[in-house]
Amino acid sequence: MTLGARVAAFDDENRVLLVRHQYLPGWYFPGGGVDSGETMAEAARRELAEETGYGCGPKVTLVSMHLNKGGTGRDHVGLFKVKLTEQDPDWKRPSMEISDLQLFALDALPDDISPATQRRLQEMAGEAEPNPYW
Repeated sequence: MTLGARVAAFDDENRVLLVRHQYLPGWYFPGGGVDSGETMAEAARRELAEETGYGCGPKVTLVSMHLNKGGTGRDHVGLFKVKLTEQDPDWKRPSMEISDLQLFALDALPDDISPATQRRLQEMAGEAEPNPYW
């Protein structure tokens, strides 16, 4: 089984931070795999910092858990919600992974947002029933 963490990170204006990967089309929550010896919340905080340079407040809330049926069908993803703090001025975008990142108002999301990212935002807003599959 593999375990991952995705982060729904919001700023003071309730805009959500999304990333675009070099290797996938569309916009996604920041996130990635949970390393050995690391909690899921620690992974969420680390992945947010690595992929975007942003920090987050002390509260890292687990919103939901999902099975990603793609691949082996053994990939589980935890979705965490955080409040963004400042971006590290010395942060360097990972050249092989993240091609872009941007804050989006919830009523002005990009057309090419990934379906799973869109569903999770709708679920958090109470606009869709929770789905156990990523």
